[in-house]
Amino acid sequence: MTLPESRDFSYLYSEETKARKPSPLKTCIHLFSDPNIIFLGGGLPLSDYFPWEDLEVNSPKPPFPNGIGAPITGENVMQSHITKLEKLHEGDIPLARSLQYGLSQGQPELLNFLREHNKLIHDMHYEDWDVLATAGNTNAWESTLRVFCNRGDVILAEAHSFSSSLAAAQAQGVTTFPVPIDENGIIPEKLEKILDNWTEGAKKPKLLYTIPTGQNPTGTSLDDDRKHEIYRIAQKHDFLIIEDEPYYFLQMGEYIKDLTIRKNKSTNVKLVHDEFLKSLAKTFLSIDTEGRVIRMDSFSKVLAPGTRLGWITASKKLLKPYLSLHEMTIQAPSGFSQSLISGLLNRWGQKGYLDWLLGLRHEYTIKRDNAIDALYEYVPQNPAFTINPPIAGMFFTVNIDASVHPEFATTYKSNPAAVEQHLYEKVIESGLLVVPGAWFITEGNTVPAQPASSTENNTPNEIFFRGTYAAVSAEKLREGLKRLGDMLHKEFQV
Repeated sequence: MTLPESRDFSYLYSEETKARKPSPLKTCIHLFSDPNIIFLGGGLPLSDYFPWEDLEVNSPKPPFPNGIGAPITGENVMQSHITKLEKLHEGDIPLARSLQYGLSQGQPELLNFLREHNKLIHDMHYEDWDVLATAGNTNAWESTLRVFCNRGDVILAEAHSFSSSLAAAQAQGVTTFPVPIDENGIIPEKLEKILDNWTEGAKKPKLLYTIPTGQNPTGTSLDDDRKHEIYRIAQKHDFLIIEDEPYYFLQMGEYIKDLTIRKNKSTNVKLVHDEFLKSLAKTFLSIDTEGRVIRMDSFSKVLAPGTRLGWITASKKLLKPYLSLHEMTIQAPSGFSQSLISGLLNRWGQKGYLDWLLGLRHEYTIKRDNAIDALYEYVPQNPAFTINPPIAGMFFTVNIDASVHPEFATTYKSNPAAVEQHLYEKVIESGLLVVPGAWFITEGNTVPAQPASSTENNTPNEIFFRGTYAAVSAEKLREGLKRLGDMLHKEFQV
């Protein structure tokens, strides 16, 4: 079946993007690799002077029978040898090329793996899509703001969202308008009501920035039905959806409180690749029929943050201004990272990478279950406290009705933010770090302003704290959550 092409959304580009001309030097860089050309056109250092002859790396070998965190020894070792000039494996990127200027879209061996990976994960509905390598999702989001937004433009974001993403938008003079969320993420009915009643004369939003799976900070995940509704609203009101998905493969399923049921289920169920792929949440990219979705993926949470490597999937039309921007900014993601990761993934193959992701699912399910078990044990069993077990990601939250604090009306003048700050200081005193929800509030309004009903808060006294179960051992996690519970018992006298 022949798929249609994506729509042209160039009318949403920023003035910076419209003004940017391609770098003339970049238009001829491909000739550097032509053996018939004596290339004197650019300041490319001779690869003979690169002080790295090769890289030898030991990694675990699929299917990781002892788990993904097991020692890499004996028969479980997979050796990768990346050289300066030769390709010892078809997926290798020689260092002479990866450490050189050029190929700002990404090295072909890596891009080819990512294209095949995307075909396994997403059901694409238009023909002209592609991928572009990034220095992680932080870089991808910064680039997105520059490609589409001018100072004074408006974007939509979950009412609590990743603070660094919000700060990046605000630093560029972009208004971040909050979209109401509940325990299942964005509420489509409220999003549509906000946009249907948008103030006349105020700039309409160009983008919706969303973290659909294991959302940071709330840990919520959008179900498929809500995604379809949000996409329909995006078509109706003509904005693009920026799908930021660093936690996508940390999908764990529902938390089961009953230990007997949980043990039986974990013993009897071991997903194979096809079942694993079917179990994954539908992506906005899989719903997209027009090229209206820009998806940002990263290796930070599934391999290592320091790789600083990820990729954007979008229509070729929309990737073109990203490429022009990157040619003048980051040039390309780290050559070392591209060589190492391409060598690893291509030796694993698509099946081996799925084995790794399945291993992550297993490990994070255990970590999540340990955290939620401890929270139910230590946090006061009182209606003022709500524990929110996530089905994906790295984060849990504990919601608190601040008005229940004995000194809410006196010491804290009925100000929930003051209670939240006080509890944060107390939790630090106890030797634990969980972070207050106030750090992640999406704040902003248009000129002229939106109706008061669009920013109405139905739970004004509710605060929350975000923690992660990813960063420490099970023993430290349990001790930390005990300290949290002890502090809450003492502060709320329950």
